Amino acid sequence: MRSLNVVVGTGRCGSTALSQVLADHPEVLSLSELFASVAPHTFPPGTLTGAEFWRLLAEPNPFFDAMLRERVRVPEFRYPRAPGRFGATIGVPAIAMMTLPLLTADPDALFDELAEQVPDWPSRPVAGHYTALFEWLAERFGRGAVVERSGFSLQWITTLARRFPAAGLVHMFRDGPDCALSMSRHPGFRLIVLENRIKALTGVRAIPELSPAEIAALPPELARVLPDRFDPAVLDQPLPLAEFARLWSRQIREAGADLAAVPARRRCTVAYEELVADPRAELTRLAAFLAVEPDPEWLAAGERLLDRARVGGARTLPAAELAELRELCAPGEQALAAQRKEIPS
Repeated sequence: MRSLNVVVGTGRCGSTALSQVLADHPEVLSLSELFASVAPHTFPPGTLTGAEFWRLLAEPNPFFDAMLRERVRVPEFRYPRAPGRFGATIGVPAIAMMTLPLLTADPDALFDELAEQVPDWPSRPVAGHYTALFEWLAERFGRGAVVERSGFSLQWITTLARRFPAAGLVHMFRDGPDCALSMSRHPGFRLIVLENRIKALTGVRAIPELSPAEIAALPPELARVLPDRFDPAVLDQPLPLAEFARLWSRQIREAGADLAAVPARRRCTVAYEELVADPRAELTRLAAFLAVEPDPEWLAAGERLLDRARVGGARTLPAAELAELRELCAPGEQALAAQRKEIPS
């Protein structure tokens, strides 16, 4: 493996499309949603054996599995419903839900290859295991550069910078109101908003930390969010756009100091609106940061894939609603402007 880079963003910022573009590059292994697949246990402390790391990757994610079981349509869930070996009745391994299907048409076979290797790896911190996994996959697919991209990943900037000291960080972002509107329509982010309500009500930092007494005291509309009693109807309840705007703004503001602490040579920014407006120029700039060639065929394919029609969606909202969104996103937009002055473009 020649290099490792991680794309970080708020989610719904266009990074999925960027992952698809990078997957077409002949030198890049594009890993989609690997870190998100095993959240909230993405970076456990201490040392893990190979078997423990494999359990992290191979055990189903309770929240994702509950959504799959109840047939909630999440576009990032790419594991084949048929004829895949896994499914709603037995669960889908975390790494197989989103990551492996984008690497191969036979994710089960790749899962089996990994199952033969990873449990025998030596004990080491989780970052060492991830690095070994990246190297194994890069060699398996004949790629030199690895780019991991997970949605809702701004929260990990400091952890990523510390645990992968040689990795580059690509911060991708999108217009605040557009991003908030997109979040409001996505089942995963509707679930995040409801989880945040539970955290605010109980004071816990993560849902698995809830005590039986705290669970029993939850209002019915929040209790049905928990994986063991998940009801998809809970995602259909009205959720104000304002909550998604605050979520976007808070992420951007909190990421500012974390990004500033990363050495300038390790940082790059990608604005979604600029990427779709001039794909060739922006992809060429990104390729230079990733230390790969701006292959002409790749640039042309990226230009065809990126959709300019997704820009400006919030402008279709009623004027009063759009004005409220802009006001709520303003702190994040101001923080983003300040970050762009500090981060190389």
